[in-house]
Amino acid sequence: MFADPRRLISADLVLADLDGCLAVQNRPVPGAAELAGRLGRRLRLVSNNSTDVAEGLSGVLAAASLQIAADRIHLAGETLLRSLARERPGARVLLAAAGAVRELAVRLDLYSETEEVEIVALCRDTCFGYERLQAIAEALTQGAELWVANPDLTHPGSGGRPVPETGSLLAAVRAVAPDVAPRIFGKPKPELFRVALEAAGVRAEDAVMLGDNPSTDIAGAEALGIPALLIGPHPDAVAPDLASLLALALSPSGLEPEGVVA
Repeated sequence: MFADPRRLISADLVLADLDGCLAVQNRPVPGAAELAGRLGRRLRLVSNNSTDVAEGLSGVLAAASLQIAADRIHLAGETLLRSLARERPGARVLLAAAGAVRELAVRLDLYSETEEVEIVALCRDTCFGYERLQAIAEALTQGAELWVANPDLTHPGSGGRPVPETGSLLAAVRAVAPDVAPRIFGKPKPELFRVALEAAGVRAEDAVMLGDNPSTDIAGAEALGIPALLIGPHPDAVAPDLASLLALALSPSGLEPEGVVA
């Protein structure tokens, strides 16, 4: 059962997905800037993104007129690395990542090319290839742990085109190391939700999750007791897009306003 649309405005905390929900390829969708302005610090992003880090993504979004401070952005790849630095300082890490996430790993002293690998950290690596897969397979065979940013096979790109995600790389890793159980940080696992709730100091029942993916955004939130709002083309969605949901949330009854098709 989905939450009343008016909860989008009234909840103590709104957790929101980014890709396909508030933005497409980091360009805000209609209604996103208005929602961010209305909610202020009550809005936090919880995204399976394992390409960016919060500080850089905040700047990219701000340049596109979506104002969300870095301390209110929780990303799967960055969460994996910061958890690794906190829980296993000095661990020998084989990292599959690109761009800002790889740079953060270096700053956190997590990047290592030693042969004795303790942890394989798998993020969205746009240069992933045969040699990296072979190195990962060997490390896992020798007893290394597998930490994975997110299980998503794709995320939506412009025009609805699928963009390969970390989960597609995980599928390749599982093909060569089928018996290894990964530790996954992204939705629908609880880690991102818990990090955001703890940072905001808000209980699960006093928050709401806004997302477009029923199997990650919604299932993960509901497993922790967070009420949820699903938007998009799914037949169970409360609205087809963010602008329509915002119109519902702002209507006095919370029912479908004239001209909006849910």
